Amino acid sequence: MMISTLFLSSILTTEQLLTRVGDQPDLSFNFDFLFKILLAIGAGLLIGVEREFKGKDAGLKTNMLVSVGSCVFVFLSLQFQGGESFDPTRVLSQVVTGIGFLGAGVILKKGANVQGLTTAATVWCSAAAGCIAAFYLVMDLLLFTGTVVFVNMIFGYIGKKITPDDTSSPLQNSEKDD
Repeated sequence: MMISTLFLSSILTTEQLLTRVGDQPDLSFNFDFLFKILLAIGAGLLIGVEREFKGKDAGLKTNMLVSVGSCVFVFLSLQFQGGESFDPTRVLSQVVTGIGFLGAGVILKKGANVQGLTTAATVWCSAAAGCIAAFYLVMDLLLFTGTVVFVNMIFGYIGKKITPDDTSSPLQNSEKDD
């Protein structure tokens, strides 16, 4: 009888812990949350500066907010770690899906030209940077952010040099300016 009472008590305590998250205000300062948010802001800032410099619609603020928002969603899901139904990949997949819809709104087709593909892909990468920040993968975040900025800067420049300026071509893709 004593063992079953203890077992039932531990189940109820775990259940209360998992179902009562957010019932009471948590006024403690969480340095992990702050640092992860700062990492996401930094990554979004670096990615967004390059887009802002090129005068794209999804620039500094958009990339920073996408990165921070993704970081917060993943951070919140990690608060349930150890729970029975904890699966961080579910939140990650929803971030990917949601940002896919956001990116789709940036892509425009004008005649034979398609604009905004690189901007949409960059917004997607900003979301990935926020997810990486939420998992505290600092070196991975630095490498990833540097790679995104490098690809946008260097290959954008190379694309301008390779692509002809003749806009009358039906195969012309305005991605050279993106």
